[in-house]
Amino acid sequence: MKVALAQINPTVGDIDRNAARIIECIGHAAAAGADLVVTAELAVFGYPPKDLISRRNLIEKNVAAAHRIAAACRNITAIVGYLQPDPAGAGKGLFNVAGVCRDGALSTWYAKMLLPTYDVFDESRYFSPGGDVKTLTLRTRGASCCLGLTICEDLWNNRQFEGRKVYGLDPIARTVAAGADILINLSASPYRVGVRNTREELFAEQLREQGVPLVYVNQVGGNDDLIFDGASIILDSSGQTLARAKAFDEDLLIVDLDAPASARIEPYPDRINEIRSALVLGIRDYLHKCGFTDAVIGLSGGIDSALTAVLAVEALGPDHVHAVAMPSRYSSTHSLEDAQQLARNLKIPLLHIPIEDVHRAYEETLKESFAGRPPDVTEENIQARVRGTLLMALSNKFGWLLLSTGNKSEWAVGYCTLYGDMCGGLAVLSDVPKTVVFQLAREINRQAGRDLIPVRTLTKPPSAELRENQTDQDTIPPYEVLDPILEHYVERERCIDEIVALGFDRPTVERIARMVDGAEYKRKQAPVGLKVTSRAFGSGRRMPIAARFR
Repeated sequence: MKVALAQINPTVGDIDRNAARIIECIGHAAAAGADLVVTAELAVFGYPPKDLISRRNLIEKNVAAAHRIAAACRNITAIVGYLQPDPAGAGKGLFNVAGVCRDGALSTWYAKMLLPTYDVFDESRYFSPGGDVKTLTLRTRGASCCLGLTICEDLWNNRQFEGRKVYGLDPIARTVAAGADILINLSASPYRVGVRNTREELFAEQLREQGVPLVYVNQVGGNDDLIFDGASIILDSSGQTLARAKAFDEDLLIVDLDAPASARIEPYPDRINEIRSALVLGIRDYLHKCGFTDAVIGLSGGIDSALTAVLAVEALGPDHVHAVAMPSRYSSTHSLEDAQQLARNLKIPLLHIPIEDVHRAYEETLKESFAGRPPDVTEENIQARVRGTLLMALSNKFGWLLLSTGNKSEWAVGYCTLYGDMCGGLAVLSDVPKTVVFQLAREINRQAGRDLIPVRTLTKPPSAELRENQTDQDTIPPYEVLDPILEHYVERERCIDEIVALGFDRPTVERIARMVDGAEYKRKQAPVGLKVTSRAFGSGRRMPIAARFR
């Protein structure tokens, strides 16, 4: 059997375009002699659909598109992800399905049985679970095999994932017991750093237990805060990788299962480069899928804005990235020089808009109201808010999307200004800890073979430059101390006592925990941020603001 893995980048709700892309892949696969084409989960509608599925006209349009795709299937079978209304109208009234398209018709479908409701997933809100497994006999070149249809979470019910059985039902074991020779899995599995190893190890363990191979097709592309890395795979019954599609890019991978030695096994980037690839893809897709062509960035001469600019240029090209330097009375000469050098290196325009006059106007306007109170963080924040206002004005005037440059470490402890440096339409680094920001910058320079990011930007002490001789460590612990504690407290949800037991200083841990909890209100008002870790400040983390738990 020759199978084609149609790893496409769908846009949520763009049903006609998504369907056209699937039909195009089917045509290429048929021309290459493929017997079977498999798409990702909900490839027709795009994943995650969220509350768009409440619009019945879109559901009907998605079903019509699935039938159009089926009509294109002559002498080839396609298994396509789409949304199927429940004929009985029971429960949620909607299934997440894998439709079987062959002989010009949509012959049957399998409904996803396990509906995740954790982290970024909320599928029980939208779908009814499928009631039973589905197998399909596929005849090819005089032979036949039995395909077992599954969708994403169906494959994640394993002790290796959570250390326990997550669900009381095991669709994989039941599908194999029903006679499946090969498992087919349509997936929309979001990226997080290290996810490929987790996925492939978990899948391999189950395949060894069940004694069958797996064809796994994953979505690729960015949809809002989520990034999907693709890297669709075929594993044999021993868990060995027979083929792997490209990571972070569309691909049509065609594999002859009778001669798998000739199949492509695309490499997967190492840890730092996978984060870089994910961020670039997330920027590009967020802008383009939202209808933007250009981005604007406040370039301070610091590491965060420098890295954001490099990633934006990689995603959009230098002609579509606009940088703005906005020095104040506290800005150092070297910061402006570093911003100018970076702009030259990236070949992007740099607007120079000093904020001293605007800053003094604010101070003069508030002078009477502030009488009797010494200057404090209020005056510092005014500078950040002046910059945010100017950047948003440029965004409004020219239709450029403002990219916020704050990193996860700062956002975690509230070392950021609402309506100031938190302004923007997309927060590129909001899930990237400061220590990783430096790692990414150094790797970018290494690959460039030169100091694309000026060396002084990498070596000087990080500073917001909102007062004389300010450094980040005046307010927060050194990032080498802060980031490991944040990983335990935010990403692993460990309590203070557990973190202290790991060898961390209790007063420092308690201080950081207070800062994280107290900054929740800021993060609730922040722009969408790209998710690259297991626990981002976004749709997967739903903490209360008005609560007493500290």
